[in-house]
Amino acid sequence: MAAGTGENTGSSDGTDTSGPSVEVRTLADLARVAGVSAGTVSRALAGKSLVNTETRERIQALARQYGFRPNQMASKLRSRRTGVIGVVIPLGHEKRQSISDPFFLTLLGHLADQLTESGYDLMLSRAIPDGTSDWLERITGSGMVDGVLVIGQSDQSDVIDRVAAHYRPLVVWGNYRQGQAHCVVGTDNEIGGRLAAEHLIASGARRLAFLGDTTGIEIAMRHRGAAMAAKEGGLPLAHIPVNLATTEMGPQIKAALAMHVDYDGFVCASDLIAMSALRVLYETDRAVPDDTQIVGFDDLPLAAQTMPPLTTIRQEIAEGARVMVEKLKARIEGEDTSSLAMPPSLIVRRTTRG
Repeated sequence: MAAGTGENTGSSDGTDTSGPSVEVRTLADLARVAGVSAGTVSRALAGKSLVNTETRERIQALARQYGFRPNQMASKLRSRRTGVIGVVIPLGHEKRQSISDPFFLTLLGHLADQLTESGYDLMLSRAIPDGTSDWLERITGSGMVDGVLVIGQSDQSDVIDRVAAHYRPLVVWGNYRQGQAHCVVGTDNEIGGRLAAEHLIASGARRLAFLGDTTGIEIAMRHRGAAMAAKEGGLPLAHIPVNLATTEMGPQIKAALAMHVDYDGFVCASDLIAMSALRVLYETDRAVPDDTQIVGFDDLPLAAQTMPPLTTIRQEIAEGARVMVEKLKARIEGEDTSSLAMPPSLIVRRTTRG
């Protein structure tokens, strides 16, 4: 019967078609309108194949017609899921580095796209590890998230390993090493460093320097790869520590150049460091690539916009984000997942002569 009338407005299949004048607030209300059980409505709205396609589509259409929204909070409580993924950036080795770093923003954007498409919300945290070393446990044990994605290992690999031993839904962007407990997706950083140095050597550079702070494992492995390539080429590789804090990069590079060492090839630990080096070289009247050649690391969207455009080592950031989310979803369901070290590639532009 239609609400407030004495006439029957039901359809021949038992479905009430009286329209939005009927108040539908609960699953039971929608079940009465559809002429089925509340359980069938619940399964249909969840897209379960237990309900035949015709019935499922009819119930979903009625839900839209009446503006019915299931109680998502109650559903999450029943399933013991929050629908939220924590994304944390640990800055143990460089506390002054900002989330506005272009690499973080690029990876975060891809992760947010993947998580949203998978029906998750994202909770972002910038962690400054302290003496207690419980920064990750505070997140994993909060009860606020279904899983955690960590962007970068910083100098916290041991802490991440310890948490991964008892918290399964955890995936990390970083560098894989043998015996590591946590699941990692990232680039083979050692090969990337080697590619950068080999390209500079092949392009005629003979006085090489590596720009970057090697406290964190990813940059340490990039330096290791570059050093091995230089050694095999019979050349020295100077190491100039450069922080990832944007306010300090320029002054540190300028101070290194003031030592009057005539470097003609720079392997940079990141594109942002390479961009800072480009600016300093321009300010000191050093032509790139004629006087000095530069290779960055990341291949961020900005790398092609520098002047001259930056030669760099490409990390597959978008693909890495996709794989991270897929592995995390599998781990949330209790599955085991292996780590993935993706091969880097050399992107030659105009900061090198090769």
